[in-house]
Amino acid sequence: MPNTVFIHTNDKQMVGALVAQHALRRNSKNADRFDIRIIHTADHDFLRDRDGDYYLRDGARRLWLYKDLQSFTPLRFMPPELMGYQGRAVVIDPDVFAVGDVWELLTRDMGDKAILCRPRSGSKGRRGCLASSVMMLDCAKLTHWHCEAQFNEMFALKRDYMEWISLKLEPEGTIGLFEHAWNDFDHLTPQTKLLHNTKRKTQPWKTGLKVDYFAPEKPGGSAAIGWLYRTRRRVFGNYAFMGRFLPHPDPNQERFFFGLLRECLDEGSVTEDRVREEMRQNHVRHDAFEVLDRTPPLAA
Repeated sequence: MPNTVFIHTNDKQMVGALVAQHALRRNSKNADRFDIRIIHTADHDFLRDRDGDYYLRDGARRLWLYKDLQSFTPLRFMPPELMGYQGRAVVIDPDVFAVGDVWELLTRDMGDKAILCRPRSGSKGRRGCLASSVMMLDCAKLTHWHCEAQFNEMFALKRDYMEWISLKLEPEGTIGLFEHAWNDFDHLTPQTKLLHNTKRKTQPWKTGLKVDYFAPEKPGGSAAIGWLYRTRRRVFGNYAFMGRFLPHPDPNQERFFFGLLRECLDEGSVTEDRVREEMRQNHVRHDAFEVLDRTPPLAA
């Protein structure tokens, strides 16, 4: 199997995934030399089968919601299996958009490491957490990754989600770091290679919609605030009082996303009917076509 880029997603972020797929092809001089595959939660029943069960996260029991905005994250660990534990793979979230050429990442010297990634930002980064939202993988070195079985270990309280997703369970010395530009957190500059709209509340295609993701229940390590969040959820519902998605603070990132979406519409990889249906399901902001109309074409 040739080198492959995997985009993992669910229904709520499928438009993002399709735009991400287009950006990878558009901005690579070697687009014919790698495959792109979308890993969809709907194709993996083990995620749905645990809906409403409790799993281990940050040392506490947390409710698993199959329809949460980020229910796709365990699928980050599936590419080596899908590759038959051979070859190289890049795996990205559906809110990651190529500005540079991903071929440069697929073909770089990994220095005998199994994984290349970047540190998390903020307090998690200071605690040694790594960002698995974009990873370069040498699949032959990851034969210990078994996504479904390890996902189910969380519900047996044998595996902590945060340790898993932050790559703290990987053997020592098997992870290398790449430049932040390959997973640029809401930061778009001439040096950016892969732009990650990682702050969920300001994702440009969600502005104005009601928030539909699970808030942290141990923010900043505060047990008291975590208790308040859990009480809110139990009394008023999973997303009560979470507010609405906000405009992205950088207008250039909104223009970049909608410029890519306009190209998808022009080439037919995303249809107008599809966008309208995603708007109806509250997966895409309701003024999407107005934003498209005022978005200038992207530079070639």
